Amino acid sequence: MQPSRTIILTGCSRGLGRALVPEFIARGHTVAGCSRSKQAIADLSREFPEQGHFQTLDICDEQAVAAWSDATVQKLGAPHLIINNAALINKPAPLWQISRTEFQQIMDVNLVAVHTVIRHYLPSMIDHGLGTIINLSSGWGRSVSPAMAPYCASKYAIEGLTRALSEDLPSGLAAIALNPGVIDTPMLRDIWGAAAAAYPDAEQWATIAAPYMLSLGVRENGQSLTVPD
Repeated sequence: MQPSRTIILTGCSRGLGRALVPEFIARGHTVAGCSRSKQAIADLSREFPEQGHFQTLDICDEQAVAAWSDATVQKLGAPHLIINNAALINKPAPLWQISRTEFQQIMDVNLVAVHTVIRHYLPSMIDHGLGTIINLSSGWGRSVSPAMAPYCASKYAIEGLTRALSEDLPSGLAAIALNPGVIDTPMLRDIWGAAAAAYPDAEQWATIAAPYMLSLGVRENGQSLTVPD
């Protein structure tokens, strides 16, 4: 078993994030996760009272993220791994039919909040001299699809942001853009409906994704990777 790590995980209450929590904890790691859902955070805290540290949080609220970062680092130390997982997807429509409000919400969560989390946690990792940042990308961050322009734009931006960040990091740290693959999640069902059932569910995916994420580090700095099938 690997030495215990502290893992920051955004969007921990549903989909891929929720599936990763028990996989990391079962491997002896500590998960500090956040979500906007008070009920889901309360449920996670009851289920994982020892190695889970969960916070109700809107990652678009910079002051709240700063306070969460300060409290987490003070209690658990600098994180070994950050996984920027939280994301929104647009309702399928041509770009010109999507409102500015919806477009802005997607960018705020999928891109701006990623910068906010990195900005507040990364200094402690630099001081510690090690750590890995995994920014969840998408197949639609490397290709496109009709009616999905806002989501594609946000994930293409994640790819560029991550590669550029990797050039800035000091020795011992890494930034990686990771495509999780196609998984049967509530988000995918919002787009594909019942057709999403043809793909592995989040729990099946997490049994492969969690150890794969834990294996990533400085050798993969700046790479755009995909969770193996």
